[in-house]
Amino acid sequence: MPIFSRMVFWAVRRAARRGLREEAPAASGAAAARKEQARRTGVRGETYAYWFLRGKGYVFVARNYQAAGMKGEIDLVGYDGETLVFVEVRTRTVREGQQGVAEQSVTRDKQEHVIRTARRFLMSRRVQAEAVRFDVVAIESRAGSAPVVRLHKDAFSFRM
Repeated sequence: MPIFSRMVFWAVRRAARRGLREEAPAASGAAAARKEQARRTGVRGETYAYWFLRGKGYVFVARNYQAAGMKGEIDLVGYDGETLVFVEVRTRTVREGQQGVAEQSVTRDKQEHVIRTARRFLMSRRVQAEAVRFDVVAIESRAGSAPVVRLHKDAFSFRM
């Protein structure tokens, strides 16, 4: 299966070679257009991360998991070998001369939301995982170039 995943990731990476973001929104309704553009960039980043991790051997069981009545979501849930992994994907568009800090946007508050949602996932699915890990995939998208991906395994702890 990793061969198929690598081939699909190659196609996704090729499609994203000029960046994950579309052209700038028009001036009319700029706030709503920027918000929609940010959402689309995030979806593209999650898809890019999904195929990137599939190529590394991850097997996913859920995408965009949201627990009923709770704030927050988990972007990707899957297995890396025997370890159940909850993945937070952060996509940032980096402009000329800027340094990207996508992984730094996973604040302590965001970590707590992800941990609570992960606990709900484990309870609702009745999963008895021996090992649980939280990974962060940071994607920097620059206009005109392929995205830069950084995988941070075990980025934060399950215990609070």
